[in-house]
Amino acid sequence: SFLPLDSSWDAAYERELQTFQDIGDTGEIWFGEESMVRIIRWLEKHKIPLDSSVLDIGTGNGVLLVELAKSGYMNLTGIDYSPSAIQLSEKVRDKEGMSNIKLKVEDFLAPSAELSGFDICIDKGTFDAISLDPSDAVGKRKLYVGSLCRVLKPEGLFLITSCNWTKEELLNEFREGFEILDELPTPKFCFGGRIGNSVTALVFQRK
Repeated sequence: SFLPLDSSWDAAYERELQTFQDIGDTGEIWFGEESMVRIIRWLEKHKIPLDSSVLDIGTGNGVLLVELAKSGYMNLTGIDYSPSAIQLSEKVRDKEGMSNIKLKVEDFLAPSAELSGFDICIDKGTFDAISLDPSDAVGKRKLYVGSLCRVLKPEGLFLITSCNWTKEELLNEFREGFEILDELPTPKFCFGGRIGNSVTALVFQRK
C-alpha cells in the first residue's frame, strides 16, 4: 500500500523521526533488506569503483547510503523532497558516524543545477510513488526521465527497484536515453498457477 506523494509521506517520516529520537530505531525500510543487499552485491560483483559518485533518489531514512558507506563507497548523496526524511537520514548518518554522506532536500522532478554528473543513480520506490500520483502521473514520469538524463553522466548506471512495474513496462518508460544492462534476481511468487515477480530490479545505462 503506497502513500500518495503528499503530506502523508511527511507524516510517515515525522513518525519515524520521533521513533528514532526515542529509541534509536531507523524505522521501516521501504522494500526491506534484501533489495539493499541485491543492489550492493551487484555493484561489488561488477567491481564498480568505490569512488563512483552515487545519488540515492528519494533516500527516505538514508539506510541504503549507510550500507553503501559501510561497503566502502565514499562519494554518496541522498535527496528527498520530504524535509522530515532528510532530517531522519541525517540522524541515522550521524549515529553511524558516516560524515561523507551528503543529504539534501530536493524535488527530483525539478532538480537544482548542482545535482549533476553522477556515475550511478539508485531508485527504490520513488519512481513507483511518482507513477501513482493522481495529478498527471504520465507527465511526472516524463519529468522524471528528463531529470535522470540531466543528473546522470553519459554511460552512467541507473539501478531501479520497483514493485509497481514489470520489466517490459520499465523498458518502455526508460526507452528514451537508456538501455538495459542487467536484471537483478528478485523473489518470485506464484499466483493462480502463474509465476511472477512482485518486485522488478533492473540496471540501465544512459546512452
